[in-house]
Amino acid sequence: MSEGDRTMAEDTRRTAVVIEDDVDIRSLVETVLRQAGFEVSSTASGTDGVELVRAHRPTIVTLDIGLIDIDGLEVARRIRLFTDCYIVMLTAQSDEADLLFGLESGADDYVIKPFRPRELRARIEAMLRRPRVSGAIEMDAAATMPATGPVLHTPATGAPEAPLDDELVYSHNGLTLNADTRTVEVDALELELTRTEFDLLRSLLHSKRRVRSKADLVRELRDEAYVANDFVSESEERSIEVHLANLRRKLSDDAKHPRWIETVRGVGYRLSPSRG
Repeated sequence: MSEGDRTMAEDTRRTAVVIEDDVDIRSLVETVLRQAGFEVSSTASGTDGVELVRAHRPTIVTLDIGLIDIDGLEVARRIRLFTDCYIVMLTAQSDEADLLFGLESGADDYVIKPFRPRELRARIEAMLRRPRVSGAIEMDAAATMPATGPVLHTPATGAPEAPLDDELVYSHNGLTLNADTRTVEVDALELELTRTEFDLLRSLLHSKRRVRSKADLVRELRDEAYVANDFVSESEERSIEVHLANLRRKLSDDAKHPRWIETVRGVGYRLSPSRG
């Protein structure tokens, strides 16, 4: 095999690292990832986990918050110093403040224990379909997404909405989002957002004043067309709440007098009115 062929083989290999000190959960996560086509390495130690990530350069890392040596938040911060791999936090804690700390440490998503294997795999596949800055490996497209981009439907009318990729630049109340460069500026100052925060903001800008439910936003992040009976778990909806809370904090958006994102109680979220 030539050097070029070896490099190509390495670039198309799907790898994962599992950092989990509970033997049963570690075995379960390993099984889920192997069934999804990943080569898996695992450890119970946060310190060893950082070194595994450094050595294997995985596409995805699953990370327990409560580890035997250093906590998962510190592990995530260390991993983020040298890689932009996807990080999924596994936690028994559902307090919003704790989840925000996890996302701020560099996690892309979280799953609350106990969880169903199917839910974990769906969350991982949804993340891997989102655009990446580094061009790291994605799941096999034939197995995880349709041949053409999804057409979204509104819960209220069922009318088809244009796919999100039909518009590249959005501007609203001093905020500019460029979907091509994946950058966001507020009053000409660039913000650093996670992949999920960026995708949520783009979705709300695209929808304008139409209200988006948490379930609707979950499905969109999965890259799925709207189906009325499509199951969305409580933890997935709570994930949207946490990501939006973190997004608002980065935007310095006052929830009581929002400049960009309004909460419609009992329904969901929508873009605030334009200010002249």
